[in-house]
Amino acid sequence: MIRYSLDPENPTKSCKSRGSNLRVHFKNTGETVQAVKGMHIRKATKYLKDITLQKQCVPFRCYSGGVGRCAQAEQWGWTQGQWPKKSAEF
Repeated sequence: MIRYSLDPENPTKSCKSRGSNLRVHFKNTGETVQAVKGMHIRKATKYLKDITLQKQCVPFRCYSGGVGRCAQAEQWGWTQGQWPKKSAEF
């Protein structure tokens, strides 16, 4: 059983998620989570749909080795980005 180290201040306005043994790349999923973190639910689901349709990209900040540049990453103040479809679908 997993215990979270911090309980939210208002549990009605927050959500938690956890996955194990998922068939996705760890680094792509980490960058996707970092981009979605702090967004409202509606905005986050729209953003994840736009990733699968390649309308918006995920900026790759930490794991950026070998990642190409894309113009869509400029809205995040970054130059490198990708569209990790499997990570966005999970």
